[in-house]
Amino acid sequence: MGNTYTSFSRRRFLAASAATGLGAAALSACGSSDSGNSSGKTTIEWWNITTTQPAKKLWAQRAKDFEAAHPDVKVKVVTLENEAYKSKMTALTTSGKLPDVFHTWGGGVLKQQIDAGLVEDLTDKTASWTKDYVPASLAAYQFDKKTYAVPFDIGMVGFWYNKALFKKAKIDTPPTTWSGYLDTIRALKSAGITPIALAGKEKWPGMYYWAYLSMRVAGLEAMQKAATDADFTGEGFVTAGQHLKDLVALEPFQKGFLGGAYSDPNGEAALMGNGKAAMELMGQWAPTVEKDSGKGIGDDLGFFSFPSVEGGKGALTEVFGGGGGHAVRKGAPDAAVEFLKFFAEKQFAETLVKETGLIPVSKDARPALTDPNLTAVSDALNNATGFQLYLDQAYAPAVGQEINDSVAALIAGSKSPEQVTRSVTQVAKSEKS
Repeated sequence: MGNTYTSFSRRRFLAASAATGLGAAALSACGSSDSGNSSGKTTIEWWNITTTQPAKKLWAQRAKDFEAAHPDVKVKVVTLENEAYKSKMTALTTSGKLPDVFHTWGGGVLKQQIDAGLVEDLTDKTASWTKDYVPASLAAYQFDKKTYAVPFDIGMVGFWYNKALFKKAKIDTPPTTWSGYLDTIRALKSAGITPIALAGKEKWPGMYYWAYLSMRVAGLEAMQKAATDADFTGEGFVTAGQHLKDLVALEPFQKGFLGGAYSDPNGEAALMGNGKAAMELMGQWAPTVEKDSGKGIGDDLGFFSFPSVEGGKGALTEVFGGGGGHAVRKGAPDAAVEFLKFFAEKQFAETLVKETGLIPVSKDARPALTDPNLTAVSDALNNATGFQLYLDQAYAPAVGQEINDSVAALIAGSKSPEQVTRSVTQVAKSEKS
């Protein structure tokens, strides 16, 4: 499998080199590209976060191929590291001048840009070639039944597990219910196996448990409503925290997990990659990082969806995750949408799947996927009946941060399930006022 690229660095396992230098030149043309240049060509500016190889090289070549097919168009490529990109885009959104084509994770940030009148409605312009896309891949970019970006990448969080350790603990099949999951933890502990690897120091991996439990107990509609009403104190969110507290009480994590990092040589991914823990709750990039940080466990690695919670409103087939897409600024040259279509062509989509480990958004490119673990993730996404975007993208950034902090405090034993919901609500209300 190829090297995963930087849409995953938002999960912070690639060092955030926010010091990426960006000269004034990169900002100057922004938002005025349709004026053309001295040679009479139309220039479109494309901002992305694909900083790692081989994807970066493939993307640059795609821009060149588009120019060759459209001699009257120049594509100006601006590639930024993830965190630097976020801060530049915040500044550009405030100034009201976005690049012609730009990376988006969808959710709350894209909605702000749409509400400010800065983003092109792509519903009709892209319908002919996105009709075969996995519905979950489009979810984060759709508002009021309109589509504002075209995905190129989709993924989800789920449990990665060590089949050999499950077998050693006499667990035949992965659990599908929360009570069954807690029984699995007990069985692994009885067999002297560390059930879960967790990067407690980095907070976001712990947040995944609370996010999924909230989805399973309160349901997807409640997740959306809580954000709209700035109120997370509903019973479902408290119960989700209680379930997480029950899990923590079983002491399922490795020794010293509160100081544990994600991709360090002794971190969460390495523990999994070296066969020292039975499970981690992580996104589709997990196998790559397990191999990079540890040895990797090869065929012993399996994947299963986060269990359903008895009596909860959510379903096993509702997934939590995110991906990457491209949006177009309002008033951009027609060539911008043409470029998105060119970027989405089947042959290029297949190349990205084969060479960069991307999970395809188009059912057409699906046969190019051969990795069994990524195929399992892709299957879960194809069969998804609902989709919840990463909370730090779905909600205002300050709310996402508070969820990370409060859930970390719950896992460390310094906050109760009720206190988590009150803290998050307080921040959500202050963001609204």
